[in-house]
Amino acid sequence: MDTKLDPARDDLPLMANTSHMLVKHYVLDLDVDSESRVIEGTIVLFFGDGNRFKTQAISSQDTIQMESEKDCTFRTMEPCHVPKMDASTFSPQMGYNECAVCGKGDQDAFDNDGNHNNRESDSEISSSKYCCDTGNHGKEDFLLVLDCCDLSVLKVEEVDVAAVPGLERFTKAPKLAATPEKLRRDIVRDLVALPADAWREQFDCYARCSQAPGCGELFFDTDSWSLRIRRTGAQTAADFPHAIRIWYKTKPEGQSVTWTSDQDGRPCVYTMGSPINNRALFPCQEPPVAMSTWQATVRAAASFVVLMSGENSAKPTPLREGCMSWHYYVTMPMPASTFTIAVGSWTEVKPKTSPSDELVIEHPLLPAKADFRYADTCSHVEYPCRFQDASAATQEIIPHRVFAPLCLEGACQEALLWLVPPCLSAAHAVLGTHPFSRLDILIVPANFPSLGMASPHIIFLSQSTLTGVSHLCGTRLCHEIAHAWFGLAIGARDWTEEWLSEGFATHLEDVFWAEAQQLPPHEALEQQELRACLRWHRLQDELRNSPEEMQVLRPNKEDTGHVSSSGASVVKHGLNPEKGFMQVHYLKGYFLLRFLARTLGKETYFSFLRKFVHLFHGQLILSQDFLQMLLESIPEDKRLGLTVENIICDWLECSGIPKALREEQEAEDCKRSGLAGRVGSEVAKWIRLNRRPRKRKRGKQEAAFEKLSPDQIVLLLECLLEQKALSPQTLQRLQQTYRLQEQDAEVRHRWCELVIKHKYTRAYEQVTRFLQEDQAMGVYLYGELMVGEDARQQQLAHRCFELVKEHMDRASAQVVSEMLF
Repeated sequence: MDTKLDPARDDLPLMANTSHMLVKHYVLDLDVDSESRVIEGTIVLFFGDGNRFKTQAISSQDTIQMESEKDCTFRTMEPCHVPKMDASTFSPQMGYNECAVCGKGDQDAFDNDGNHNNRESDSEISSSKYCCDTGNHGKEDFLLVLDCCDLSVLKVEEVDVAAVPGLERFTKAPKLAATPEKLRRDIVRDLVALPADAWREQFDCYARCSQAPGCGELFFDTDSWSLRIRRTGAQTAADFPHAIRIWYKTKPEGQSVTWTSDQDGRPCVYTMGSPINNRALFPCQEPPVAMSTWQATVRAAASFVVLMSGENSAKPTPLREGCMSWHYYVTMPMPASTFTIAVGSWTEVKPKTSPSDELVIEHPLLPAKADFRYADTCSHVEYPCRFQDASAATQEIIPHRVFAPLCLEGACQEALLWLVPPCLSAAHAVLGTHPFSRLDILIVPANFPSLGMASPHIIFLSQSTLTGVSHLCGTRLCHEIAHAWFGLAIGARDWTEEWLSEGFATHLEDVFWAEAQQLPPHEALEQQELRACLRWHRLQDELRNSPEEMQVLRPNKEDTGHVSSSGASVVKHGLNPEKGFMQVHYLKGYFLLRFLARTLGKETYFSFLRKFVHLFHGQLILSQDFLQMLLESIPEDKRLGLTVENIICDWLECSGIPKALREEQEAEDCKRSGLAGRVGSEVAKWIRLNRRPRKRKRGKQEAAFEKLSPDQIVLLLECLLEQKALSPQTLQRLQQTYRLQEQDAEVRHRWCELVIKHKYTRAYEQVTRFLQEDQAMGVYLYGELMVGEDARQQQLAHRCFELVKEHMDRASAQVVSEMLF
């Protein structure tokens, strides 16, 4: 059955039947063609047993899955033509040594490629047909379902891993006592079960197996959301091949892949795992429980740099003239949705000073080393874990690189490069061992739809973070660094619980940023209270303008974490294009964590958080896992009546503002002081100025305005937005006083709102500039330009959209288009 969903209101289906088989490792071998805007090649999937998280309940998605299997009849068809592989690709003379691992020290492993020249044949197989021979293919065969969308699947085959010499050193499979099919399954079973200290040998075996010849094509079919694969005679998952190769290519319009131009006008491509995760980049298992490792060889033009989620700092290998090959790998099992790739003419931004000149930061709050190591063993599946590495525990600053288009190299040196070491060090001071061994940071093209995104070993930052002073750049960098722990090393078992990632990152960004600036405790507290005041304003505005059902942090309630018997599930509201622009899960999650930290005490809370990270890294959690461990760590007489049940009920399963938060904010509004209090005084000055006659009386002294930080200016502008009318003279004075056009994007966004609200035509050029250069934040302004029904403003909106729509992020363009037309 071809499951059709309305993207305006429906949930995102996760179709993979992970309860039966789980991908343990992916090997990708891809070519990037910027001219045709296609990524093509092969992916080899190595399977293990199904998901250990099971549920007894059968959801509506299970019905979809069963209907899908019922309707998928593999009938007799005429033989199909398939792409032919170069005979030399799998020649026995290769000896399977072209991907050998160096295996010494910290060198980049797997840099040799063993390249395929796998070009699609002229007679492409339609994705709606089966690739099969004639024969009887009954419905009793096991059906493997993978998540797949916007891909042209050309061929699926079993990989003959038994043909790879030397595997007997690592596997126990008796070659003489098994059928060929069972031997191949046993080899893969033993390969995926190798211990963590043998990961180099394991990855070498994966690489060599991925180049083994095929030993039988498999029948496949695709629909809108999945790739379904059968093998004749394999009636159970245990009988199904455990290593399969899929030949495929992406489509230019695929929703997981963004083809665009960088700020220098050069072609590039990046992926961001949304709104449909990575299923339009490669066939995969997308439910979060499908945690796997991967390695990828990517070939691109020699002028390109390939960055990817990988723990090695890959170096390019020259191939034929004008082509380079890059190889990355990840040894920590992660959901496939966290895989990210970016290919473009990036420049590595180097520091102007030598390493010896870099700032060395002392952290008085840095806990003793013993505090970061609470147990001898970890609770996750076995992998080479940094939390058990004594040297990693004391590594405050992990190796890092910064990449950007050439035209932004100077801006990166001024605004970003010098911030990375103190922000990394601050994160270590708060949480301890960095989960990942290195970090790349890329300034992505202007159409990137948010201020930042974190993936394993790589962070994307918007160009909007580079403007103004370092404040926005620093806070956003701290936010994305926090995701290394919450969102990546510790993930949500149910994706509807986004607050477990975004709420934690939002709360921790303030703590990290205060540490990075080395603020005294009272200044750090003032700064954090100011940011809480800002977020309170934003939360109120967000809740006024969003549907109640999308204000709930745990929308699945008692069904949170439950999946169908096959392992399939859905992401609530996952296909609603407006959801990506909502911040309820950021803000309500932040306020919940702030409430818990203030209620239980900062020292108690962060001591617990370090223990929590050590216990749950490498695992998936639900809200109750965090809350249960938190409250159990607090003596009953100090819990102040808090229970897991009432926290979930009051904060996570209700729309609107929790009662405890409203009471807390009303009390704080009455005693506002410090940085936020000073803003109130400045607001009063501006209101008085706005009420005066245009001509100032002789001898009347001009108002003197204090110098404000970017956060204070944002709060000031938000307060002034509540005024019914501000005169052009007031707006001009406001712009001149704070040099608003030179401030960071957060400030300029609020300034643009004021300009639009009061039809301040002299600053329309700044609105135009913002909509073009700050696309990550500009979507809301289109709505403001249209709602006032002012002809000039509506023309401005249409004109700006015409200029950027071809390169704009698809979800953003869809939302803006609905506003304008």
